[in-house]
Amino acid sequence: MGCDGGTIPTRDELVKTKKKPEKRDKDADLAATWQMCALLQTPLERPIVACQLGRLYNKESVIEFLLEREKFDEEKSIKFNHIKALKDVKQLNLTDNPAYTSESLTGDAYADRCMSKFICPVTGLEMSGRFRFCYIWSCGCVVSERALKEVKSVICHKCGLPYEEDDVILLNGNHDEVDVLWVKMESRKQKLRAEKKAKKKKLDSTATSAGEAASSSKQPRLDTNGISLTKSKNGGGKTKSKTDKDSDKKKSIQHDPTASKVYKSLFTTCDKAKNQQKAHWVTFNPQYN
Repeated sequence: MGCDGGTIPTRDELVKTKKKPEKRDKDADLAATWQMCALLQTPLERPIVACQLGRLYNKESVIEFLLEREKFDEEKSIKFNHIKALKDVKQLNLTDNPAYTSESLTGDAYADRCMSKFICPVTGLEMSGRFRFCYIWSCGCVVSERALKEVKSVICHKCGLPYEEDDVILLNGNHDEVDVLWVKMESRKQKLRAEKKAKKKKLDSTATSAGEAASSSKQPRLDTNGISLTKSKNGGGKTKSKTDKDSDKKKSIQHDPTASKVYKSLFTTCDKAKNQQKAHWVTFNPQYN
C-alpha cells in the first residue's frame, strides 16, 4: 500500500512543518489607511477632514455619522465617539500632487497604486504613508514631519499663520502616539471651556457695571434742603425735587405773602368763607342764589 518503490514521496508529505502566519500586504494596508475614509472605507474626496486623533475622513461621512448615528454599528460608535460635532474635526488644506493621474491604465502598463493625490508643499514628499505627515489644528495645513523638523518655526510653512507646538497633530499614528494625541485633545477641550467661562464672566461683569452706572445717573443729587443739584433741560440752575413739588402743592394760598386779601377771599380756605352761611359763588354750588 505505497512506499513499495512505485511512489516517490516529497519532504512536505513526510515531514510536518509549522505553517507560517499570513503577512498583510503592506501596500494595500497603506492604501486603505491613507486613501480611504476611516469611517465608511470610501475613497477620500475633497473636502477631507481630520479628527484630533489624526484619522482621515470625508466630510460627508462625518455629517452622515452625526445625523444618523444609530445607523452605524456599536463598534464604530464607540471608536468614533470623540466626534460629537463638526467642531471636533478640522477641514484640511492639502497640496495637490501634479504627478498623480486618475486615468485607468490598460494592458501591461505599470500603475503605482500607492501614489498619493497630495504632497508636502515644502519637501514635495507624497502623502502615501511611506513618510510621516502632520497637520496644524489652528489652520488645517498639512505638511510632512520632516519639513517641521528641518525648518523649525512657529509660523505655518504653507499659510504663514502662527501656531503652537500642541497644535501639531500626527496623521495615522500608532497606538502609543494616538494615546498622546488623546491627552492633548482633552487638555485642548479644557482650555477652551476655561476661555468660554472667563469670557462669559467678563461679559456679565461688564453688563452689571453698565446697569449700575445707568441707575446712578438717573438718581438726582439733592442738597440739605431737598433741592436737586442736577441741571434742568431748559438751561442751568437748580431744580426742585419731586418731594419739594409735592410739599408746594399742599401749601394753602392763604399763606402766600404775595397774594392780596381780595384774591385770598375768593377761595374756600378763607376764614370768611368758612363762617359764611350762604354758598360761595366760587365753589360752583348749584344751591347758589
